[in-house]
Amino acid sequence: MTPQKKLLNWYGLNQRDLPWRKTRDPYVIWLSEVILQQTRVQQGLPYFEKFLVKFPSVFLLANAKEDEILKLWQGLGYYSRARNMHHTAKIVLDEHKGQFPDSYNGLIQLKGIGPYTAAAIASFAYNEKVAVLDGNVFRVLSRLFCQFEPINTTSGKKVFTELAQTFLNLKEPALHNQAMMELGSLVCTPTNPNCGECPLVSTCLAYSLGQQKELPVKEKKLVVKSRFIAYFHFEVGEFLAIYQRPAGDIWQNLYDLPNLEMDEPKEIQFWKEDLEKKHWISKTDQLTFRFQRKHLLTHRRIFADFYHIKLSKRPKLNLNEIWIKKSELVKYGISRLFDHYVQNDTI
Repeated sequence: MTPQKKLLNWYGLNQRDLPWRKTRDPYVIWLSEVILQQTRVQQGLPYFEKFLVKFPSVFLLANAKEDEILKLWQGLGYYSRARNMHHTAKIVLDEHKGQFPDSYNGLIQLKGIGPYTAAAIASFAYNEKVAVLDGNVFRVLSRLFCQFEPINTTSGKKVFTELAQTFLNLKEPALHNQAMMELGSLVCTPTNPNCGECPLVSTCLAYSLGQQKELPVKEKKLVVKSRFIAYFHFEVGEFLAIYQRPAGDIWQNLYDLPNLEMDEPKEIQFWKEDLEKKHWISKTDQLTFRFQRKHLLTHRRIFADFYHIKLSKRPKLNLNEIWIKKSELVKYGISRLFDHYVQNDTI
C-alpha cells in the first residue's frame, strides 16, 4: 500500500467533523481559511460560525462596513486579515460578479489571496490537482523527507512546494490535502509528535534517524521589541473618551482609549505632570492607577499601564476623539488589550 493510500485510510478514520469540510462552496472555504490562518481550530470555529451567520454570501461581506467586520473579528488578533478579507470580497464582487475563479491560476490573481489560500480553494472546492502548503504540511513533509531546508525562506518554500506536489495523491487531491493538514494538526505536532500513531511512520526518514524533533527548521527568530504605553480612561459623567487608531501601527482602525507612549516605564507622577502640560487634566484632577498588563504580539511586547481620571468636563485631547456612553462601547471594534481593561474594570 502506498503512503498516500495509508494517509487517506487514516484520515477516513480520524478526521474531525468540521463544517467547512462539508461544502464545495468556494466562499465558505475561503472564509474558513482566512479565519484559521495563524489560529487554532478550537479558537477559530466560533468566529467562522458567527461570520457565516452574519455574512452568508460574499455579496453581504463585501457590502459590510469595516467597523462591523472588525467588531465581529474582535479577539481573534492579526486584524489585517479582517481588513484584507473585506478588500478581497469587494474585488470578487466588483470584478468577478460575486463568483470566485474556478482554478488556482485564476484565484492567485486575486489581490489578498496568496499561494496557500489559492491552493486550498482550488483543491477543496474544485478538486484541482494542486498541493496545499500550510504550517502543518510543512512540518509533515520536512520530517517525512528529513528536509533541513528552512521553511521560512524563499528557497525553502520552493523546495517544499515541489515536495508537496510530488507527494500529492493525484486521484484524490482534495482529500489528500485535508489529510496532510489533519495529520500535522493531530499527530505530527510541533513538539512531542505522536509517531506511534502516524500512518506514515514506516516511510518517515526523520523518524528512522531519530531527528523528527529537530524539524522543521526555521531561519532566525523574529526580533520582538518592547513598547511602553500608558492608557487613560477619561470619565465625564456616564461618558468616556475613545479614538480610532491610525493606519500604519498596531490595531489600525480599531478603537482605543487615549494613550501616550514612552521608551521606558514611567511613574504616575510623571504622567500627571505630562497630562497637565498637555492640558488634558488640571492640577486638582486626580489620576488613579488601575493595573499593569503585559500583552504579546508577533513583533511587539506591550507593557500597558491603565489610569483612570474622573472629570467634570470634557478635555480637548486632539486625537479626533469621540465621547460615548459606556453602554455604547459594545458597538465598536476594540483590541484584546482594551477589552481586557473593560472586563477587569468598572467601565
